Amino acid sequence: MSGRAWRLSARSLLKITDVDGSQSGDLFAVAADDLTDGQSNGRTFDYGGTVGLTTGSILYSRRSRPLMKIIEDEVGRHDFLYAPCSQEMYEIQYGAATPQPNCYDNLTGALAAFAVSAATVTIAFNFFMNTEVGPDGKLRIHPPVSHAGQSMTLRAERDLVVAVTACPAGTCNGDGGGARPLDVEVIHTE
Repeated sequence: MSGRAWRLSARSLLKITDVDGSQSGDLFAVAADDLTDGQSNGRTFDYGGTVGLTTGSILYSRRSRPLMKIIEDEVGRHDFLYAPCSQEMYEIQYGAATPQPNCYDNLTGALAAFAVSAATVTIAFNFFMNTEVGPDGKLRIHPPVSHAGQSMTLRAERDLVVAVTACPAGTCNGDGGGARPLDVEVIHTE
């Protein structure tokens, strides 16, 4: 399991399809003209006024610049609260004693090829991940509601470097967890 990264020019599209259904993944975008200016969930929540991102929502950078806009969303349920799963998360939450495939390593590894520092990667946009904030304030994770073939499309609002990975965490995916394929299509527009 690994992540992939691409350089996207402004107005390019990124279409992510859940091939088999019930699979979540992580996306992290960085402004190409400042490789320390990665996406920010806080700025995105501030300017959008919601934690529920879907068609029309814009992902903002730490420096308040628009990075990506969701222009089509067949699923409508995503998370921007949780950090990407990491080796430390597996150790602290699940007592893992051996290395585990994880989104943080996949994202940072893919972005390193474009000279993006691991320190830039903070909260990923967890597409298709189904979370709930309960009345008690506690976060709960449910299986994704995405079905086979459903997708979302995001448009680059500026030149970007973007990384995507399928999430291997069992709690974030349906049918017992594990990572299943995602189809990612980069569509260059004029």
